[in-house]
Amino acid sequence: MAEGDAGNVHHGISPRDAALLTDTVRQAGALALSMFRTELKNWTKGASSPVSEADIAVNDFLESRLRSAAPDYGWLSEESTDDEARLGKQLVWIVDPIDGTRAYLAGREDWCVSVALVEDAAPVLAAVFAPVTDEFFSAERGKGATRNDVPIRATPGTELNFSRLAGPKPLVQCLSREPGEITLYPRIGSLALRLCRVAEGRLDAAFAGGQSRDWDLAAANLIVEEADGKMTALSGDTILYNRREVTHGVLVAAGHDRHASIVEHFRHYPLP
Repeated sequence: MAEGDAGNVHHGISPRDAALLTDTVRQAGALALSMFRTELKNWTKGASSPVSEADIAVNDFLESRLRSAAPDYGWLSEESTDDEARLGKQLVWIVDPIDGTRAYLAGREDWCVSVALVEDAAPVLAAVFAPVTDEFFSAERGKGATRNDVPIRATPGTELNFSRLAGPKPLVQCLSREPGEITLYPRIGSLALRLCRVAEGRLDAAFAGGQSRDWDLAAANLIVEEADGKMTALSGDTILYNRREVTHGVLVAAGHDRHASIVEHFRHYPLP
């Protein structure tokens, strides 16, 4: 159980919500997998963000299932037009239908479907599903985190083994006082999956460079915290979701002690 959660009552979460999320994300992953490595129309939105007809199909499926089952909940998705009605809702689905679209379009396995239910700016229910490797990460506030129904935990300690760290290289290099080449864990195309690797103990720590959005983060954030880890801004500030501004700065996820030590390091050696 994450610190400080004992006895907290979350009025909005029901066993129905948890079952709905698990079933819907599994089906969404199966839909994404059925279109994977096929000829897909794809295009670029904004400056450089790829999107494909698979992203849209999975988004439409998730929206139809989740919104019809819970019509009172708000909705925020990477692939839906933002409706500010969400700002007045206590409970909001935050969705990335395919996190790691570049990896998906390249035929790689490091992409996932990521969905969180957020209550009052904090995630309370989460599912991250990587269909190619059949890894289903889930968490509920105060109930721990699992991978394929087996409990997971972030690694303890404070030491920094750079081959077990992931994130933008210039950022990670700021942790090293030694000049020279640093060998990082191979890049993981999906940010949500990168953060889940911390929760399951495969990575000791992971960073998100600036410009990540609510939908990249919310589900993995809860999974990390329920796996005895911590995920915050580099300053140590809590990440708040379902705000008008959904873009975040540099973030770090790690087990509690390592997280505290990394945040402390950047207090003394701020980013250049």
